[in-house]
Amino acid sequence: MKYDITKRTAPKMPKLGKGTECLQILLSQVSKTMHEPLVPMLFPVLGAQVSDAEFQYPDLTWKELCGQMANLVAESGGNKGQLSYLVEAICRSSRAHDEDELKKLVAWQKQVKSLGSNKEKPVRPEVAFWFPPADVTNAAFIQNAMACETLGGKTQYLNLPEVEMADRICGGHRQISQMLRNIYDRQRVGALRATADGVTGNPILRVNLTISSTPFTTRRFYKNDLFNGTFGRMVFSYKPRTSRDGRIPRLGKFTDEFYGKLDEYMVRLDICKGRYIIKPLNKLVDKLAEDMASMADLVDDDVLWDMSKRALVSGWKAGALMWVLNNQTWTRSMGELVEWLVYHDIWSKMQIFADLLGEDSATMSEAQRNGPKNMLDSLPDTFNEKQLEALRASLGKSPEGTNGQLRNWKSRGFITHSAQTGLYTKTDGYLKGNGQV
Repeated sequence: MKYDITKRTAPKMPKLGKGTECLQILLSQVSKTMHEPLVPMLFPVLGAQVSDAEFQYPDLTWKELCGQMANLVAESGGNKGQLSYLVEAICRSSRAHDEDELKKLVAWQKQVKSLGSNKEKPVRPEVAFWFPPADVTNAAFIQNAMACETLGGKTQYLNLPEVEMADRICGGHRQISQMLRNIYDRQRVGALRATADGVTGNPILRVNLTISSTPFTTRRFYKNDLFNGTFGRMVFSYKPRTSRDGRIPRLGKFTDEFYGKLDEYMVRLDICKGRYIIKPLNKLVDKLAEDMASMADLVDDDVLWDMSKRALVSGWKAGALMWVLNNQTWTRSMGELVEWLVYHDIWSKMQIFADLLGEDSATMSEAQRNGPKNMLDSLPDTFNEKQLEALRASLGKSPEGTNGQLRNWKSRGFITHSAQTGLYTKTDGYLKGNGQV
């Protein structure tokens, strides 16, 4: 395991090398302090540009690149707004398409108003917005999903500057959990819904979504959805509070040269059609799944294990996107970034939701929040069963799980056991860092 998520400092992003040029072009337009927080946020908006393509996950299922959701979390004034500039740059063609669709709708509305009440009204044109406004209502959102499905299965993408805006799209906070799960799993809405025009439908939700929020509003928003799979489906990218350096962050100039380079990559996304199997990516994700299991064993945390499964899927989709952007070629740098994305997501969740969100999590200060604890690191190099049992008790874990945890550590090669002394000893492989959480 390459990254230590038990520390307050974020896992350091690897150097962006061959195969990540599109990301480098985008990051050239934002301040350097926002590079790491913004990288995970780029994949939902880039993924929305791909239609009619499926990729085989290691479990042999076929997945589209829709259903990607990411939440950027930083303090007020933490430069979260820089994401919107990159979103607008990527979505220029979607904006142009939506302007044409809006003209059709406005023309129809004018025609309807010009006719008397006894005149037969023209049929509403089928219009689909690819980049709907952030304040779209639930009825309009469902109606647009119906139109996107009818007109070829295009993914609609939304960028919400405040997390509470998701309530409006989902039809209220009580519907948030079901709606976000349906989006992630590419499910249908789940019931026939009335739209603004009284039309009903149950479309497949092909949606990608990015959200920006502060730590406080994030904890409050997801507080009741921590254990039903909802927040695990969302990728989180957390930017801790930085020092007061007195420098105003700079944006790029978004020149014609920048747009020309970016558009070369947008074309690659647009023309990607068909079914693909990316063998090196799948091999990497299989290896990361083993690492996630080892990490969960070291902290003895089933919630962390469950959470990591969806972090792997999100990282895998990011890898598939990079493969498309790189002319369907895999590189080592792309693999290193996928690995970092998985750990950064889990680290962010543990920083934001700390103790897996206890009763006072919404008011807990940043300094009070703690991440998972690697219990093997907390023990001496040679220890006995009672020492682990005492450590587990201090962390609120039951003594009954001690033997099972020791068996897991032995099977993963973290420790050895001496039948003569009854003592457990950390292996050389673990001490060299291979067992780092």
